[in-house]
Amino acid sequence: MILVSACLLGHKVKYNGGSNDHALLQKYNARGRFVAVCPECFGRLPVPRTPMEIRYGTGRKVLEDRAKIVDAEGHDLTAAMRLGAEKVLRIAETYHAETAILKDGSPSCGVHRIYDGSFTGTKIRGTGVTAALLQQHGLTVYSEEDMTPDRLEELIAEDIRRDNYRL
Repeated sequence: MILVSACLLGHKVKYNGGSNDHALLQKYNARGRFVAVCPECFGRLPVPRTPMEIRYGTGRKVLEDRAKIVDAEGHDLTAAMRLGAEKVLRIAETYHAETAILKDGSPSCGVHRIYDGSFTGTKIRGTGVTAALLQQHGLTVYSEEDMTPDRLEELIAEDIRRDNYRL
């Protein structure tokens, strides 16, 4: 199975109660190879919720206890976000997932870029906490921006091969 950020599949779990619909991923979702995940929801955060960003670093630094995730009102949500990331990892282990496609820019799912913690719309290079945790455990993590029909076909075909090999 391939983990996919639930918001990309049309689930209304985005901080503002919306989704980040991704037409290509939604089209391929019918093949039954995707598991929708939302670290924020798994961390028991409400929808909608106040926007949050990583302050003083990236997801990797959050995992090292050297950075915090705070919302725009200054509340520390690091524990909730780590809990959500750990639940996504458990799901990956349960399904023997080796690949994830996550929403770039998110403090949990960001793959290439995240917001810098200033709440000014400024992005920096780096990963969110869930993306970093999955990478630490050997998963290959892509952003939705990395997806093309050919790449998605390859990922699904590889996932099917792995499943057949396990049988």
